[in-house]
Amino acid sequence: MREDLLELLRSPLSLLLLTLAGYRLGLWLKHVTGAHPLAQPVIPAVALTGAGITLLDVDYAAYADAATLVSFWLGPATVALALPLYRQWSRVRAVLAPMLVALPIGAVVSIATAYGLVHLLGGSEELAATMAPKAATTPVSIALSETIGGVPALTAVVTVTAGILGAVLAPTLMTWARITDRRARGLAMGASSHGVGTSRSLSDDETEGAFSGLAMGLTALLTSVLIPVVLLVR
Repeated sequence: MREDLLELLRSPLSLLLLTLAGYRLGLWLKHVTGAHPLAQPVIPAVALTGAGITLLDVDYAAYADAATLVSFWLGPATVALALPLYRQWSRVRAVLAPMLVALPIGAVVSIATAYGLVHLLGGSEELAATMAPKAATTPVSIALSETIGGVPALTAVVTVTAGILGAVLAPTLMTWARITDRRARGLAMGASSHGVGTSRSLSDDETEGAFSGLAMGLTALLTSVLIPVVLLVR
């Protein structure tokens, strides 16, 4: 009986429901706390899902296969970010030149500091390559890490952690720094916190969300192009 129950709990449907339940819990916490910065829906979702698959002794690959229905919608959701961007296109054109300067500089700084800090602290080349793509979205950072000799699984953890920390802390830090322009706040969120940060920006303001989505996509592209260059001149 116990083995049958375990098999049921480890089934793809149960793991999918666990994922959805975790995110629903996160939405509820966000609502009851009045959208507190710490109440990002992805945090309870990650915590509950991670605890669940650990207790059930489910291999991550098996969980990933079970959650395909959720991960499939990441693509359409990302494409849907073009809608708020389209609505804000006149504002994008007004700052296109400075944006095309700021984002490449930001990508280079992110790659160089992550890579250099690891070596400065005595880390290995493999760990440095693992950290370097953290500013890109998770699928892109994983692919880049594998290409340049990093540990893709660890890169995924670092990237998601960076996104969560950015979504929680960045808006408050920008407010303290008196950065009030929604365009600048959005660019900063998308460039450093990718999807999680963009989700936070969209819930705060449509203009900020549009610029965050644009920065997320361009930063992923720039990181892919610039990582070989930065590592070549290290």
